[in-house]
Amino acid sequence: LWYAGKLPGTSSGGKSAATTATGAQNRDVIVVHLHNTKGGGTSTALLVDNTTTKQGTTVLLPNSLALTDDSGSTTTLAKSVGDDGSSGTRDAIDTVLGTNIQGTWRLDTPYLNNLVDLVGNIDLTTNADVPDPDAKKKGEAPLVKKGENQTLSGKMAVAYATYRASGEAQNAQLERFGQVMQGVLRKLSSDKQAATTTVQTLAQILDPSLTDQDLGAFLAKLADLAKGGDYKTALLPVQPDGTLSESATNSVVKDVLGGTAKSPDAGAAVRVGIKNATGKKDATEKARVVLVNGGYTFLDSGAAATAQSVSQITYTDAARKNDAIEVAKTLGLPTSTVKKGSGSSNADVSVVLGQDYKVTSSTG
Repeated sequence: LWYAGKLPGTSSGGKSAATTATGAQNRDVIVVHLHNTKGGGTSTALLVDNTTTKQGTTVLLPNSLALTDDSGSTTTLAKSVGDDGSSGTRDAIDTVLGTNIQGTWRLDTPYLNNLVDLVGNIDLTTNADVPDPDAKKKGEAPLVKKGENQTLSGKMAVAYATYRASGEAQNAQLERFGQVMQGVLRKLSSDKQAATTTVQTLAQILDPSLTDQDLGAFLAKLADLAKGGDYKTALLPVQPDGTLSESATNSVVKDVLGGTAKSPDAGAAVRVGIKNATGKKDATEKARVVLVNGGYTFLDSGAAATAQSVSQITYTDAARKNDAIEVAKTLGLPTSTVKKGSGSSNADVSVVLGQDYKVTSSTG
């Protein structure tokens, strides 16, 4: 019933968004994977409907985002979409971002083409000239022209959403995909039944997690927000090694996705974020092995810019104090390093490994 707004606690009860925004917020989230059937490759985004603040967001997820696959080893989002299929990827994203994704929408490029045609073309400000993929010879006019208020047909929208100029980072293409998705939502009907009819007309084989009725109702609500200007697109900032920076987790994971608001299920493995400030590269891997063997979920928070002599272990939720003490013991660190404080928003316990961490010690 999530899509119909019938879940308890989803109506704002007449309070202004400003007053409800400080309490628990309800967010409906689906993940969309654009599969480029001609050029290969996928692009992934989360579509988020914050029913508390009445704000919609597309969160673009870079392909380099580090995830844990079914076997517990680290992989990338791009590889996971290719290898683990939709439910494995959905679970892996939930683990990293603390989200609760309700469904997966696989959107192959021919269906995006048809979707744009069905909503009657889209209008956006383009940031590149895009050559016609069917051009017979060089020097032909571009299919999509760079400029404000360009009207794109389905074919043009697909070319733009999948375009990456030579030398461009993947994020440049991902952001174009985000523009196209927002353009589609601005044109899609905000009437639940009409939007559902559009989805049904596409005649896609949908993932079992999402019926055409669910998808139609969900997109209609986002279309309503997009038309009213209450919709934005945000890129999840990912570090070169695929991990999330603390600024990323705070700006996108916390604010947009409410990633910290989700308590882990009772009995679920404690998520431990490790930042390496030892100056030794292999410290992260040693800590990972010890933690995974100890039954913890390991999250790589990257390496600190400068080494520090003493390790720090922090927890934000008072209920996690004992977990933090156990993490200290597991890593062979003194329990005096444990303090209440802020850490990575997707971890239950955050550890900064200092030079007092013995890389050789094993506390199996």
